[in-house]
Amino acid sequence: MNLNWTNKERTLLEDQISHEKICIQKYTDYANLASDQQLKKIFENHAQTEQEHLNTLNQLLNGQMPQLNQQGNAMASQAQQQQQGSTMTNQFFQPQEQGGVQVGQSNQQQQQAGEHFQLQDNLTPKQSQDQNLCNDLLMTEKYVSGTYDTAIFEFRDPQVREILNHIQKEEQQHGEAIFNYMQAQGMYNPQ
Repeated sequence: MNLNWTNKERTLLEDQISHEKICIQKYTDYANLASDQQLKKIFENHAQTEQEHLNTLNQLLNGQMPQLNQQGNAMASQAQQQQQGSTMTNQFFQPQEQGGVQVGQSNQQQQQAGEHFQLQDNLTPKQSQDQNLCNDLLMTEKYVSGTYDTAIFEFRDPQVREILNHIQKEEQQHGEAIFNYMQAQGMYNPQ
């Protein structure tokens, strides 16, 4: 199948490609800067997933429909990577009881509770650096996820929208993993 893009669709794909390149660069650089080994692994895994996103977007831009798995969801290799990332995330972020509050709740649960969050300033210098890296990547993931939200509605092909939706979901999962890490480390606590 050869895909033909409108000018707007092409521009949106090019924008998403530039965003993915920035994400790859940030995750790669930040994995080298992070002092915590657990955080390094999170960043390395996210960099790999972002590379898959970039490959998928480049295929689309070149007019090729990426391979779909049997359920018709997004690319099989990305689904496999997502499973591996989810396993790693769940392994590191099992809910724990702290002072009567369960740690490891989803962002949605916390937002529904109307809680506010504050970055912590009582950290060691290494923890503070890791917190800054996480905070920057969390803001990046929020932005990139939002750009996918806009792009999804601009594409005519339902399969392409499905692929972009899948990528967006993985961006949200990256943000959730970073949030959960920060919360578990006492870097980002509900007020």
